[in-house]
Amino acid sequence: MRIGSGVDFHQLVEGRDLWIGGVKIPHTKGALGHSDADVLLHAICDALLGALCLGDIGVHFPDTSGEFKNIDSKILLKRTYDLITKEGYQVVNIDTTLCLQAPKIKPFVPQMQQAIASILNITIKDISIKATTTETMGFVGREEGLVAYATVLLEKIKGI
Repeated sequence: MRIGSGVDFHQLVEGRDLWIGGVKIPHTKGALGHSDADVLLHAICDALLGALCLGDIGVHFPDTSGEFKNIDSKILLKRTYDLITKEGYQVVNIDTTLCLQAPKIKPFVPQMQQAIASILNITIKDISIKATTTETMGFVGREEGLVAYATVLLEKIKGI
């Protein structure tokens, strides 16, 4: 068994789409980044990579590479998953927390769970997605950015 944790931050700006957990969320601002800036999927990627001491998302998908410009983060998650399975591991469960003042994401959680589950070959019951505000404090409270935390548990695939 291996445990990994990941965290990601993105600035919120006007004129960008807001992608969280592989789902486009209607909002007046979107996350700024080299890719689609999906803060939740990036945190999960880092947690998966960290569990096996494989570096971080920047090592595998650098923001200096044109290959990853505006890339769908679901592709990054799939490539990360492929690295994990190549090492002989599978995902047991994922626990995540999003920190954002707005929008409310509760209506979108089932879609996010489904998007993540389909990529990682687990069930939606293996994925916890929680959210909290910062009670208007700090950059999150001022809606200048958002943060995601992820913890994953991996287990060695039997027979490998």
